Amino acid sequence: MKPERLTHARRRKQTRERLFDAARTIFLEKGLAATSVEDIVEAAGYTRGAFYSNFCGKHELLTELLRRDRDEMRANLQTVMEEGDTPEEAQARAIAYYSGDYVESDSYPLWIEAQLLARRDNAFGERVLAFRRETLLQVGAHIRMLLTDGDRGLPLEVDAFALGLVSLCDGVQFLRMGNPQTVTGQAIQSVLAEFLSWVLSRQARGTPAEEHAASVTASCT
Repeated sequence: MKPERLTHARRRKQTRERLFDAARTIFLEKGLAATSVEDIVEAAGYTRGAFYSNFCGKHELLTELLRRDRDEMRANLQTVMEEGDTPEEAQARAIAYYSGDYVESDSYPLWIEAQLLARRDNAFGERVLAFRRETLLQVGAHIRMLLTDGDRGLPLEVDAFALGLVSLCDGVQFLRMGNPQTVTGQAIQSVLAEFLSWVLSRQARGTPAEEHAASVTASCT
C-alpha cells in the first residue's frame, strides 16, 4: 500500500506542528534568549528556510504558543462552566479546578518569559496584555456563574475577585519554580482552595461588598 501523499496545506501544517513542539520543549528547557533558530529546526528536523517560511522569528512563535495555551485554558474552563450541577457542586468543582488543573500547566515558564520580554517590546507586550485581559474576563464570567445571589454579599467586586484569584495562581506558581520543596502542589491546592472557599462562603452568608469594604477601612484607621 502506497503511503498517503500529503497536500501542500497538510505538509505545511505538519511542519508548523513539529516546529511548535520543538520550540516549546527547548524554550521550557533553555529559555527564549538561549534558544536559537538552529536549535529549533535541528530538533524538528527542518532547515532555517522551513522556519522562516512559517514564522518571522522566535517572538512570533512564542506568541502562537501562548495563544494555544490560552485557548486550551479557555476550553477547559468552558467545560467546567458547562457541566450542570447544584450551586454547591459547581463551587466545589471550581475550587478543584483552580487549585489543581489551572496551576498545574507546565506552560507557566513561557508566560514568565513573555512578561519579561513584554517590558522591552511594546508590540509584543500588547499581545501578551490582550491574552491576560481575556483570561481575566473569562475567570470573571465563571465567578459570576458561581454566585447564587448575583454579587450580593460578595466581599469584593467580581472583577477584583478575578484579578486576585489569577494573581494568586500566578504567584504560587512563581514561588514553586524557585522553591519546589516548600511550595508543593499540596500546599498550593490548600492555599487556593481556602481563598476560594472563604470568598464564596462570605457571599453565601450575605455580607455585602460595601459593608465588608467599610469594615476593612475602619480596621485600618
